[in-house]
Amino acid sequence: MKSLHRPDLYSWSAFDEARNVDFHGLCWARPDTSSAGGNVLVDPMPLSAHDRAHLESLGGVALIVLTNSDHTRAAQEIAAWSGAKIAGPAAEKETFPFPCDRWLEDGDEVVPGLVVHAMAGSKTPGELALVLDGTTLITGDLVRAHKAGSLMLLPDAKLVDKAAAVASVRKLAAIDTIDTVLVGDGWPLFGNGGNALRALAARLG
Repeated sequence: MKSLHRPDLYSWSAFDEARNVDFHGLCWARPDTSSAGGNVLVDPMPLSAHDRAHLESLGGVALIVLTNSDHTRAAQEIAAWSGAKIAGPAAEKETFPFPCDRWLEDGDEVVPGLVVHAMAGSKTPGELALVLDGTTLITGDLVRAHKAGSLMLLPDAKLVDKAAAVASVRKLAAIDTIDTVLVGDGWPLFGNGGNALRALAARLG
């Protein structure tokens, strides 16, 4: 797995030829010192033998968070060998492809330091964005980066309600402590992520 901007964050990726972007899985390596301890994965892609060995060396997986039902990816496979619990968006509870151990709503703290922001208007109900320690935004489908250095919205044709989607982006942009944006699809933004998020909100009107 690749090291990110914090020593406890890693990612691994797969290139999607149809969209010409990378899809990313994220690992937050957390000491297993309490009932809330253990490593957290977000939208995990399939793991190579090398990446699985790295993950196991970090202590395995305690929890897998899925931002939406289109990002189930390798979650069940990883949960099967690791024993991890799976959490998904509460708004999709009745239609999710498989049962989750936990359903997350807006404002929930997944584990200490990781807060849920439920998005509206995307292609799936209640898509999750996550803010880590107030500074790192982790997104699923709605906010993405197909070009290095800037963010974009999911294409209009895939949005259920663009006005609601724009309002969700504005809600994220109002968090003035964000400096990094780790997207599920595309290029991560380090250091300038907050400015890019506000620029996206401004472009959307």
